[in-house]
Amino acid sequence: MPIEFTHVPGKPANGSFFYDFAETATRLSLIEDAGFRRLVVDDPAGLLTNMDIAAQTLDRTGSLEVVLTHWAGVIKPTVAARQLAALDRKSGGRLSLRMLSEPLEDSDAEARPVGHSVVWQRIDEYLVLLKRLWSNDRPFDHEGAFYSVRGGFVRRKGPHGADLAIRLGGQSGTALKVAGKHADVFELAAGSPDEVAQLMQRVRGAAAEHGRAGRLRFALPVRIRPHGWTGTPDHKAVELAGPPARIALALLPYAALGIEEFMIGGIDRPSDITRIGRETITLVANSLARREVEVPQPGCLRPRPSLRSTFANAGLPTAGMSNPGRP
Repeated sequence: MPIEFTHVPGKPANGSFFYDFAETATRLSLIEDAGFRRLVVDDPAGLLTNMDIAAQTLDRTGSLEVVLTHWAGVIKPTVAARQLAALDRKSGGRLSLRMLSEPLEDSDAEARPVGHSVVWQRIDEYLVLLKRLWSNDRPFDHEGAFYSVRGGFVRRKGPHGADLAIRLGGQSGTALKVAGKHADVFELAAGSPDEVAQLMQRVRGAAAEHGRAGRLRFALPVRIRPHGWTGTPDHKAVELAGPPARIALALLPYAALGIEEFMIGGIDRPSDITRIGRETITLVANSLARREVEVPQPGCLRPRPSLRSTFANAGLPTAGMSNPGRP
């Protein structure tokens, strides 16, 4: 099973990851070279800034996919559908849409409906409208609980059309109901492997009600602390600290659950990006590839390779590592 890594830029108090785009362009190149498949665009300035940053990122990268953070209630669905279709055309197939449950900034407070279930009902209607606007070949009218559309139509559609990948998360029954209907990628909540497995089972059940259980992919947010346990805890991500090899080892039980993507935050320094790519990403990918080919034949039992040999084969240091296969 292939595993993919997505870079999640931090939100430092002294400015955005994207504040100086000349410097950002250098980091984007490092992120691509390090083996990251995607970049999350989730700037504190908000939705419209996210769209501008996504466009600049797509212009300055050749293969990096952009995960655009978005939410309902800030701009009209017809306007959003046209802008997102334009980004989809620019991306050449490298765009996906990450829907949050509500705006993050206090300045958007007037756009927030009251009540958890109402938030998700609005997201549901918003996504239904986006997909109609991206697929219909003629204008249509819509009158719903949150949106009224007259003559809605997007003339120039993106290459994905209504199949643009949608990413959702959440843990409540209401959130999972909407995710089961719309999500192509489900962003999991932090937890132990057992807790994450239980949430995955619930999400699959919600998707099965719409005949979509086999279409779902799972992504796990992970915050790496390459310099130890400092700073504010991040309760929205699995937190890992230590050398790259130890981090890779901690990710393997999650990959074994069927998770296909790790969303990596906490590594914005160029040296950390390079090191995690060269060691952690490489080790995880090699370990999973080795497990796929090591299928025992009938009547042939082979001992599982030790962690020491696994790390050594990947060219990583093994000093101080115990070998559980020895007394």
